[in-house]
Amino acid sequence: MSISLTETARNHVRSFLEKEQGCGLRVGVKRTGCSGWAYTVEIALQPNDDDVEFLDDGVTVLVPRDALAIIDGTEVDFVTQGLNRVFVFRNPNVTDECGCGESFAVG
Repeated sequence: MSISLTETARNHVRSFLEKEQGCGLRVGVKRTGCSGWAYTVEIALQPNDDDVEFLDDGVTVLVPRDALAIIDGTEVDFVTQGLNRVFVFRNPNVTDECGCGESFAVG
């Protein structure tokens, strides 16, 4: 089981962790949208009991245990799209995405 960050994402998360005094980036999923799942991302101030911890070049990534099977192997990037700066997820488990890009399905 793993989740990783690109260098750009690591640098962005590091700056947020310093500013917010967080312990790591929590990446999870929630049921929503027309395809079933959407990613959740937040700065974690402390680990939860059900978090699984990954260390990626000094940056802690926390994943709720119940989300691991859905996002295992995902690479998280941070990109500029027009005027927006957003996290982008490259998840090998995704089998379908909705047309608006807000949700995804896993097989």
